[in-house]
Amino acid sequence: MQKFEESLRVSSRTLKPRCIPVSVIIPTRNEARHLIRCLQAARLCTEIYVVDSQSTDETVEIARTFGAKVVQFHYQGGWPKKRQWALNTLPFENDWILLLDADEILTPELADEIEDAISDPQFLGYRIFLRLKFLGKELHFGDNGFWKMSLFQRKGGHFECRLQDQDHSMADIEVHEHVVVDGPTSKLRNGILHENVESLSRYIAKHNEYSNWEARVLTQAGEHSRELPPSLLGTQAQRRRWLKKWFHRVPGFPILFFLYKYLFRLGFLDGVPGLIYCGFQSVHMFNTKAKIYELKCKAKSPG
Repeated sequence: MQKFEESLRVSSRTLKPRCIPVSVIIPTRNEARHLIRCLQAARLCTEIYVVDSQSTDETVEIARTFGAKVVQFHYQGGWPKKRQWALNTLPFENDWILLLDADEILTPELADEIEDAISDPQFLGYRIFLRLKFLGKELHFGDNGFWKMSLFQRKGGHFECRLQDQDHSMADIEVHEHVVVDGPTSKLRNGILHENVESLSRYIAKHNEYSNWEARVLTQAGEHSRELPPSLLGTQAQRRRWLKKWFHRVPGFPILFFLYKYLFRLGFLDGVPGLIYCGFQSVHMFNTKAKIYELKCKAKSPG
């Protein structure tokens, strides 16, 4: 607690005036270890909402110290989940929305680029590259970074719904649903830094929830993914969705996926963190396949 209070004192002395007319949404649940860094960087925006899920650590206190508006989200199952609920419910003062996770950091270079981008009437949304820092090392290989539609005009953007029947076992936040923008979009040059400093045990627990969700989605035959269809020639998200749709049935695909990321895409050049991350990604795929098999067995079982 002493370290937490000292961090807040240092942060309060280094606060800068907010100026970028963007509303930031940060979903949280016990994110005290991440939130100070995230809010320090996001303070350049004029409005910050922390959408919390009944945290039991110092998350709410930290958010309020930085002047963020804190609202509580009580998930009741189904749709919408946390971020879409925020888009539907909160009284934003800006037309532009920036989505950040608590372990994501808005770099000064990206902030400057965002300020220029939102003044361009040509585009209604921008994809931003997520730079992954894992176990203290930024991953440059293994095809591990990815693009997200993180900046968009609130009237033109919404999350796709890929699964209506959901519950707490699949997390209370959108997992791999993507923001769909009704209009022209582009990319920004600078990326968001994603640095998770939680234990690997929590990483594994969260991805266990995600694999529950993904197994359910992949057994629905794509019925709820019409807004962002799988496409080998589409965006990065569409390519990944196409690969999962057609290859998750292949025996041994988690092993092939590991070899693709670690050897073919040079993940081994990221050292031990690269090995562990590629391994976790492959294990996640294995867990998803196992849960798909379990769901099919239950569907065939009488009663």
